[in-house]
Amino acid sequence: MSEIAAHSSKINRTFLKVDAKFPFCKGCGHHHITNAINAALVKLDLEPRRVNITSDIGCVGLVDTLFEGVHSFHTTHGRSTAFATGVEIADSILADSKLKNLVVIGDGGAMIGLLHLVNAAQMNVDVTVILYNNFLFGMTGGQNSSFSPLRFITATTPGGNIIPPIDMPAVLKGANAGFLARKTATDPDLADTIAEAIAHPGFALVEVLELCTEYAVRGNKIRGNKLEEVDPGSIAELGVLVNRRDRMEFGEAYKTKSVQPAPVVKSSGIEPRYQNTLEKRVGFVIAGTAGERVQFASYMLMQAAVLSGANATQKNDNPVTQGTGFSLSEIVLSRDEIYYTGIDMPDVIVAVSEDGVRELAAKGMFEKANADTLIICDNTLSLPKCSGKVVELPLRKRYMPAGAAFAGILTAVKSTSILPILAFQDIAAMQKKPEELLSIIEHVVGGI
Repeated sequence: MSEIAAHSSKINRTFLKVDAKFPFCKGCGHHHITNAINAALVKLDLEPRRVNITSDIGCVGLVDTLFEGVHSFHTTHGRSTAFATGVEIADSILADSKLKNLVVIGDGGAMIGLLHLVNAAQMNVDVTVILYNNFLFGMTGGQNSSFSPLRFITATTPGGNIIPPIDMPAVLKGANAGFLARKTATDPDLADTIAEAIAHPGFALVEVLELCTEYAVRGNKIRGNKLEEVDPGSIAELGVLVNRRDRMEFGEAYKTKSVQPAPVVKSSGIEPRYQNTLEKRVGFVIAGTAGERVQFASYMLMQAAVLSGANATQKNDNPVTQGTGFSLSEIVLSRDEIYYTGIDMPDVIVAVSEDGVRELAAKGMFEKANADTLIICDNTLSLPKCSGKVVELPLRKRYMPAGAAFAGILTAVKSTSILPILAFQDIAAMQKKPEELLSIIEHVVGGI
């Protein structure tokens, strides 16, 4: 390719979708800011697969969908910075640290997630936050936000705002942020500033003042080319406000100062001594009532699987109250390494109480079951219509509520023969009070 052709190709390059249709109101500053982000990415000549855009709530939550070829996530109220921080830490410590993480967040999300912003700045994690500040909640009706200027008229402050707006760069300067800037959406060098922020090796935030043409112009003397004067009695300082490189980026600091060679110690874990007969990944879903040892019984299953040479994961769920309501465990067993711990279609369902049945129904587990699903349930329960082989047993009456889940699991294992019962006996013998568990095993194995 000639130099002229290569130059032309670079000029025409874009990270936005071809013929992308912006969903924002006419004149909204979101157009300018989003185009500036695209221009900054082009200027830095980044590979799309090396870019991740995490969006927050509000109108800004539509921004990531306009880009193509990049990674993107849409998160909940104010959590975008925390999510991107986690992605960046994982990439910098566990991978090659070449992913550029961008956060697009509005003034509403920024206030809801203020602590996440402060924490990311304190850590100096390599995340670039673009704060779309239009001084109000634009998607939900133009309500007042923590960034609304004094005397600013909104749907919830028709007489004018009486609370001074937060100065985000000042807050994050106090948190030792490495790069902070404030620009307006119409600044001709906005893309250059965003590019400088993305290239900064550490936390960076660019607050962009913009105009909401749907709500901000109602009752306010505000112009898109004079946004720095929107706060009566003061003029917002524009430009790069902080640009310091005296701090090491978090991932680098962690690798050089926190990660030490692990001491060589003898493993105290479970050493496999039996064989499993797993031919595929198997998902168990065990549900009952809190306090009835559902999760403990599930843990016994996981330990027995490991003792039988399988890989196993356990994912528990219960209400915040812990001691009341449902208790549920999802166990995945496999000969291969388990990367995804979700269960799209349960192979075995064990239901031992009404609380458990309600939660299984709420999670759609009965709907996900197919003709091959084995369903072990207490015979006092009424199950919703579902596919699968249903086995009703007097689990609660015969083994008491605290032993019902364990007996149900043993029944399923006995029926499928995927694990040796000897493994359960060994695991039971390791518990503080093994007699009850061994008694249940003996009874189930001998025929229920």
